[in-house]
Amino acid sequence: MTDSLSPMNTPILWINTYLQEKLADFLPQPGSQNELIPFFPTGPSTIEALQTSFPEGGAMAVYDRMFRMRRGAFPHIKCEQVLYYFYAQADNPIVRMIQIQEAVLRLMDRGDETAEDINTWARNHAPIGGMTCKFYFHNFRIYQLEEARDIVDFGTARTYAGNKIIIDYDYHQMQDIIDSVNP
Repeated sequence: MTDSLSPMNTPILWINTYLQEKLADFLPQPGSQNELIPFFPTGPSTIEALQTSFPEGGAMAVYDRMFRMRRGAFPHIKCEQVLYYFYAQADNPIVRMIQIQEAVLRLMDRGDETAEDINTWARNHAPIGGMTCKFYFHNFRIYQLEEARDIVDFGTARTYAGNKIIIDYDYHQMQDIIDSVNP
């Protein structure tokens, strides 16, 4: 099923596609203008799998969608988080990771302004896989995680640089708002 009511039409589809497109504009891949950084669902789960799945171009993102408890009394606003693992390899991986981290910060940590940008982008964007956006985003916040254990893992996996970023967002899916965002 590839229509807008498909269970594949999730908020994370729109956030990932927005972020992927904006990162390509913000950070052209080495050797190629505006090449998209690939985004993969949770995985790889072992260092060997990470080594064999690393894409050409030297950067990738792995994400894990995390549902959260509703913060307010209004039952239609959902609260979720997505945990991104950004990895960089190839030339200047540490500089590349700093660039990715700063681009994500600038794009996604503007609260309701980020939400407005994504809502406008989704409204003006061609359908993804035959689906139009059925979500209205309210607010975005980001957090960065640091763990010393990851440095050992990255060195062993030869990825050389990595970063974990959590994006926290609120959205709802009501028909009147959907109609106003997707006329």
